[in-house]
Amino acid sequence: MATPRDTRSAPVLPADLTAAIERAGYYPALVADVVESALGPDAVVAHLVHQETTFDQDAVRRHITVLAMTPTRLVIAHADDHEVGTGVEGEATLPVATATSETVPLTSVRGVMLTHVVGSPDTYVPGTLGREITLTIGWGAVARIDIVPATCGDPECDADHGFEGTVASDDISLRISADADGDRALTDALSFARSLSGSIGGPVRS
Repeated sequence: MATPRDTRSAPVLPADLTAAIERAGYYPALVADVVESALGPDAVVAHLVHQETTFDQDAVRRHITVLAMTPTRLVIAHADDHEVGTGVEGEATLPVATATSETVPLTSVRGVMLTHVVGSPDTYVPGTLGREITLTIGWGAVARIDIVPATCGDPECDADHGFEGTVASDDISLRISADADGDRALTDALSFARSLSGSIGGPVRS
């Protein structure tokens, strides 16, 4: 039988972070414990909670990602659920939640990128920044290589110029839509991106 950990000296999550985890509604007690354990004694400077539901064939799967920034670290916690068989023919599967946390020094964060999706750009209202963004954070754990045929700029040239490409860090990417997730979720994501970008010494790239 599992024994609850002693929480008498454990740090308490900020009330707004706890409330955001509870609003997401995905096993909030488990998610809060995982985040709290990863944070240790550090204070939370900024945070973002993103809950997503995906459809995998006949299954509906839920995911939650919590990003918490301290003065020196970025803590990433992710949890999702799936089902496992009991091993007994005819018996129902059992729900299982898997929660993983990762801690990255802020000095290792290489970039914060925002992609804005703007509908009807011809009627864009200054300052609104659209209704959907993709927040991408890279710290070098995962690299994406995009390779395309190289050209010389001459549209009539059919010579082989080899290939050229770029290497981009793409460790975590979250899509936040005001229409799907609510205006508050979009505002929170933009605020977190600005805070994290400022903490690594450069403006957010968008």
